[in-house]
Amino acid sequence: MPMVKIGLARSGAAAAAAALLMAAVGTGAAAAAPVPAGPPVPDTAGVRTALQNTLNAGAPGAFAVIRDHGGGERSWSLTMGKADLDGTPMKDDRQFRVGSNSKMFASVLVMRLAEQGRIDLDKPLRDYLPPGTLPEGWAMTGRQVMQHRAGIYDHTNDLLEQAGEETTSAFEARIRNTVYAPQDLVALSVKHGVQYTPGTKYAYSNTDYVLMGIAVEHLTGRAYADLLREQIIDPLKLRQTSFVVPEKGIAGSHVTGYLTNDDRGKPLLDSTEQTASWLWSAGGVISSAADMDRFLTALLAGSAGGLVSDASLRQMTDVLPTPTAKIGYGLGVRQIALSCGNVLGHGGIVQGFQTQSFVTPDGRRSVVVFANASNNGAVTTGLMGVLEPAFCGKRTATAAPRSALTAPGVGAPHDGAGAFDTTVPVVEDTRV
Repeated sequence: MPMVKIGLARSGAAAAAAALLMAAVGTGAAAAAPVPAGPPVPDTAGVRTALQNTLNAGAPGAFAVIRDHGGGERSWSLTMGKADLDGTPMKDDRQFRVGSNSKMFASVLVMRLAEQGRIDLDKPLRDYLPPGTLPEGWAMTGRQVMQHRAGIYDHTNDLLEQAGEETTSAFEARIRNTVYAPQDLVALSVKHGVQYTPGTKYAYSNTDYVLMGIAVEHLTGRAYADLLREQIIDPLKLRQTSFVVPEKGIAGSHVTGYLTNDDRGKPLLDSTEQTASWLWSAGGVISSAADMDRFLTALLAGSAGGLVSDASLRQMTDVLPTPTAKIGYGLGVRQIALSCGNVLGHGGIVQGFQTQSFVTPDGRRSVVVFANASNNGAVTTGLMGVLEPAFCGKRTATAAPRSALTAPGVGAPHDGAGAFDTTVPVVEDTRV
C-alpha cells in the first residue's frame, strides 16, 4: 500500500531563500498587496495512480515529495514499493543518482563565473577550454552549448548504442567499471564532426555539459568536485549531496537502482555501483529529495537564494522551444508546460535511477519524483505522469488553463474542445 505523509515543510537554507524571495516581492510597497493564492492542493489520488503505473511498468519502488514554501509551508510524501529487491520499503529520505539533474548544478557554476567576467557565454567556448579540446574553427558559443544548440555529437551514443549488444551488456562492458577522463569523452564526440550549424536547431547532448565542466575546471584551476562542494553543497547544507566520480559506491543510506534487462524475461540488474565517469559533470551528482528541493528553491530565488544573481537566473530560465511539445530548454534548466502553468527544473536517468525535479517559477512549490528502474520507457511515462496532479491538483473536464505560457513557441496543446492536454511527454534525456 502507498504511504502518504502530510506535514510541515523543512526549515533551513531553502526555507530562508523562499522567505527572502517572498519578502523581496513586497519590498517598497507602502501597503501590503494581497498575497497571491497558493498552489492548488495536490491531487494525491492522481499522484498515487501515476506511481502505481510506474510500479506496474516494472519499477520496484517509486515516490513523490511535494513541498510548499513561502507561507503556510506544507509537504506531501507518497511512497510505494521497495527500495531494493530484498524487500526494504521505499523511503523518500534516501540518496540516489540524479543523472541529468546534474546539469543544473553545472549551470550554476558556469553562471557564477560569467558573473565574475571570467567567461563570456556569447564568445566561442573553445577560448575557455584547454588548448586542443575542440578543433580549430569550432566557434559554437558557451550559450549555444548550454542550450543544446551547438551541433555537438552526444558521446554517450557511442557508449550505449553498439549494434547487437543489450543495454545490460553495454553497461557491464563500458559503463560500470570503466573510468573515462572528461577529455576522452569529448574526443569521442569530436570525431563525429559538427552535426549542424550552431544555433540553428536543438539536439540534446551530454557532451555539452562535459565541456562546461572542463571549462569550469580550466578557468578556476580547481577540481570540479571541490567547486560543487564549496559553492553549492556546503553553503546550502546539502547533507546528502555529493560528487564522487569515479568512486562507484553511494555512501550512507541509499536506494538500490536496477537496470531493466532488454530481455524482459531476465531479472533486473543491480546497477547502483558504477563510476559515473562516462557522464561526469553531465550526470554524476548523488542527492536526495530533500536536497533537490533545497537546491531548486534556492536557485529559483535568484540573488536571495545565494546561488546566482537575478540576471543569471533570467538567462537560465529564458527557454527556447524544443521539438517536443510543451518542453522548452534554457541554460541547464528545462521548462514543462502543465495545465496550471510552467514549471522549471530538470529530469535525469542514469542506469537504475530516474528522477524528475521541478519547481514553480515563484518557488512556492517543488516536486521531486523518483523510481529505481531504468531502460524502461513505461516506467518513465508513469513517473512523468506524477507532475500534473502534483502541481495542478484535481481538474474538472471543462477547466481552462490557469496561466499562460511565457515562452514563445513552447506549445501546450489543447484538444478540439479547448481542454488542456494534461499528458506530460517523455523528454529527450530518457536514456541518460
